[in-house]
Amino acid sequence: MKRKHLERFLEFFLVGLVLGIAEDLIAVTASTGAPITFKMIVIIALVALPFAAFSELIVDRKDFIKIKNKKK
Repeated sequence: MKRKHLERFLEFFLVGLVLGIAEDLIAVTASTGAPITFKMIVIIALVALPFAAFSELIVDRKDFIKIKNKKK
C-alpha cells in the first residue's frame, strides 16, 4: 500500500471509528438508560471496529467509484 493511500485510509478509518463509537454510545444510552462506563465503551469500540474497517476498504477502492457511477 502506498504511503499516501495508507494515510488516507487511516484518516478516514479513525474518523469513522470515532463517529461509530459516538453513534453507538448515544443509541445504547438512549435505549437502555444505562450510564456510560469504560466497559461499555470497550465493547462498543470492538463492535464498531470491523464495520469502520470494512466500510473504508470498500468505499476507498477505485472500483467502487466505477460501480457506483454505472448504476446511475
